[in-house]
Amino acid sequence: MNRSCLRFVFTLMSLLILAPATFAQTTIAAAGDLQWVMAEVAHRFEESTRNRMEVTYGSSGNFFQQLENGAPFDLFFSANVDYPRRLEQEGLAEAGSLYEYAQGKLVIWVRNSSSLDVDQGLELLHSDSVKKIAIANPQHAPYGQAAVAAMKNKGMYDQVHSKLVLGENVAQALSFVVSGSADVGLVALSLALSPSVRDKGRFAEISRADYPPIRQACIILKSSKNKEIARQYLEFMKTPAISALLLDYGFDLPDRSAANK
Repeated sequence: MNRSCLRFVFTLMSLLILAPATFAQTTIAAAGDLQWVMAEVAHRFEESTRNRMEVTYGSSGNFFQQLENGAPFDLFFSANVDYPRRLEQEGLAEAGSLYEYAQGKLVIWVRNSSSLDVDQGLELLHSDSVKKIAIANPQHAPYGQAAVAAMKNKGMYDQVHSKLVLGENVAQALSFVVSGSADVGLVALSLALSPSVRDKGRFAEISRADYPPIRQACIILKSSKNKEIARQYLEFMKTPAISALLLDYGFDLPDRSAANK
């Protein structure tokens, strides 16, 4: 081998040695209420494992339809246990990978500049000062379904229905109130506690007796090309540190005795 070839080989080897490490990238479809907490979970996982996670947020129902049609995600974090369960029943998810990670809570939220009193709870929605009420679209968003259930439980849905402004997901519903496009919102506690919002408004929890439990679950997709990393991420979700993080964002941890019912 002549000197030119040797120099080329040594140069190539040097470039390979000095090249930055490559990271596997795993994709997650996550419910809108997880925007802040999932970003923190993914960041911690990346630091721990050097595996890069790409998270896309939206409504659980929309993701469910996309996944039925072959959307290329590795993990699905839903705000409703029914959607992952149906994917498993349809053979589109890894059997036995379904995991209930949290139970969500619904709050009534207004801007700091608003004169509305959130301590009135849902009765506030009857106020003449409330022209627009933001909720997630109940056709495909679990928090929107919970909001409608709460209003119906109080016998007020028919009276306030015309005031409703529907967000594509619960995060968008909250953004309507933050921007002033709506006067009040029925949204996720996890978002009300998020760093970008917590200083911008006031909220009060809606009694959990007024709406069905928001049982949130995740699952690994059968089509995943990164199943091992997805399993690692699922195990990471089960650690005490992540459980504590979920509690910090206002979630309840599920009753494990009811998780498979």
